[in-house]
Amino acid sequence: MIHRSILLSSACVLTAVSCSPTTSDGPVPARLIMPVGRLKPLDSSLKVKTGDRAPDFTLPAVSGRKVSLSDYRGRKNVVISFVPSAFTPVCSAQWPGYRVASDVFKSHDAVLLGITTDNTPSQHAWTSLMGDLGFEVLSDFWPHGKTSSDYGVLRSDGTTERALFVIDKQGVIRWIDVHDINERPPLEELAAALAKIDG
Repeated sequence: MIHRSILLSSACVLTAVSCSPTTSDGPVPARLIMPVGRLKPLDSSLKVKTGDRAPDFTLPAVSGRKVSLSDYRGRKNVVISFVPSAFTPVCSAQWPGYRVASDVFKSHDAVLLGITTDNTPSQHAWTSLMGDLGFEVLSDFWPHGKTSSDYGVLRSDGTTERALFVIDKQGVIRWIDVHDINERPPLEELAAALAKIDG
């Protein structure tokens, strides 16, 4: 069952958040955000489906750790958030939004892992502007885009789709959303997908 009060309060907060990129201290200065215009919504082909075992990976994190998907096997549900690129408008708004919805993840015993194909120094500079996101940010820079390719979300320009994967404690993919790359995925749909694991 969805924890409705948590979901509704988080949804209200996210609805109230401006679509402009924000940090813990306010908006990210526009001069630091690269305007990319509208992108072709889909430029890849999924290689996994719901019910498949999620491809494992070990990637360097901005925190200095090496993080593997298998670290959470048997312990936590995992949400993987692939976003196209650091210092771009929609990505810079999407990830801080998850900070205000942290109770949604906690209530479903889930951790969030953010992945881009940027290198770690670029990710460090970007996430430092946004403040403490409350989740690990991982670099799929080298071998370039290997993890993104394993999931089938690597785009032809070397960035990734804007995609979410919900993976249960057994390492099985339970929900996939490859979203319009120009828009933030709705939190309500992600929360509902996590609730189904508990159901």
